[in-house]
Amino acid sequence: MKNIGWDTYELFMQVARHGGLTGATAASGLSPATIGRRMLELEAGIGRVLFVRSRTGYRLTADGSLLFDQVLEMEGAARRIRNWREEGAGMPLVRIACGTWVAWWVSRNFTAIQSERDDFRVDLFIAEQRASLAHRESDVGIRAFEPKEPNLASRRLGEVAYAVYRARNAHPSAADRWVAVAEEQAISAYLRYPHQEMASRIAVTVNRPRSLRDLVLAGAGVAVLPCFVADQDERLERMDEEIGALRHSQWIVMNNDDRHRREIRTVVDRMTKLVRGHGELFAGRFPAREI
Repeated sequence: MKNIGWDTYELFMQVARHGGLTGATAASGLSPATIGRRMLELEAGIGRVLFVRSRTGYRLTADGSLLFDQVLEMEGAARRIRNWREEGAGMPLVRIACGTWVAWWVSRNFTAIQSERDDFRVDLFIAEQRASLAHRESDVGIRAFEPKEPNLASRRLGEVAYAVYRARNAHPSAADRWVAVAEEQAISAYLRYPHQEMASRIAVTVNRPRSLRDLVLAGAGVAVLPCFVADQDERLERMDEEIGALRHSQWIVMNNDDRHRREIRTVVDRMTKLVRGHGELFAGRFPAREI
């Protein structure tokens, strides 16, 4: 590989972000075998080992981490050029990075974020990984902790609670069967909880958090879910009290240099109002189920 194309570096970023071939396959549409071969070719072309490969996934080596940081800068520059070009040709773009369930929430309430009168476009980037704004990969991010990067501004939105849920009409035996995201994709604390506390009782695994709720509703077992998702569904009920160790604050984050752009400020203000307006729901205090 004398000349390594940008598409190979993009694929490298997918593998690094998802911690393995499975997530990169879902993101890229390529087969695991193809992605694995491309990563071996990349390592051969660079002359460095980029990943430690194991049964649970791919972990970056020291050289892999250095390359990741450099490609991250390249990715940010490419996106800034693309946005600059697009803004000159039409409406500006606001890129929102958030996890599975916040994206679900935003989608359900999307008209509170953008209306037909707005002159900007919205791009939703959905991933469990930390929203990265350091190199302007996104304009707005939702995080489970306060950012420490000096170039980021933030607002605290409130708290998020979690509990174990089952389907109300499920067979009693479902209480002994756990549904979980596969360990290599279990990035967030609530996704790791079943593996740490109930590993011997996991009966079903899936590679995406979005399927946990559907599997529970089907009677496949029980799962840890955010209260703001499950408490709205009358078909679900809590198995027990909230899992206090999983409660965390939620923050909306933006780049300091861009936060005063009109379209970004508009989206941030609307998202802040929307989430804070349902703070009791996010905190797991059983408000009305339908909103």
